[in-house]
Amino acid sequence: MKMRKKRQLVKRKRLNRGRAAQAQAAKSRAAKSRTVGRLRAAADEGELTDMVSDWSGYYRPIKKPVTLRLDADILAWFKKQGRGYQTRINRALRKVMVEGRKS
Repeated sequence: MKMRKKRQLVKRKRLNRGRAAQAQAAKSRAAKSRTVGRLRAAADEGELTDMVSDWSGYYRPIKKPVTLRLDADILAWFKKQGRGYQTRINRALRKVMVEGRKS
C-alpha cells in the first residue's frame, strides 16, 4: 500500500513538472508574439528604422525570399568578398533605405 502511494506521488510530481514547463513555454511564446507584433506595427508606421539603430544587436527582421536581378559585375563584387554576400547586399540596401528616410 505504501509503495502504491509513493508511486502515485512520484507520478503527480512528474506531471506537475511537465505542466510547469508547458506553462513557461506558453508564456515565452506569448511574449515573443507580442514583441513581433509591436515590431510589425512599428514597421508599418515607419518607426522601425529608428528602432533598428537603437537595437542594433537585438533586432532580427523577418526575412523573405525574393528573386532579384542584379548586374553581373555588382554580384561578382559582393561574392568576391567571400561568404555572406547576400547579407552584405541586404545591409547596403538597408543603409540606402535609412539614409533616404532621413533626408
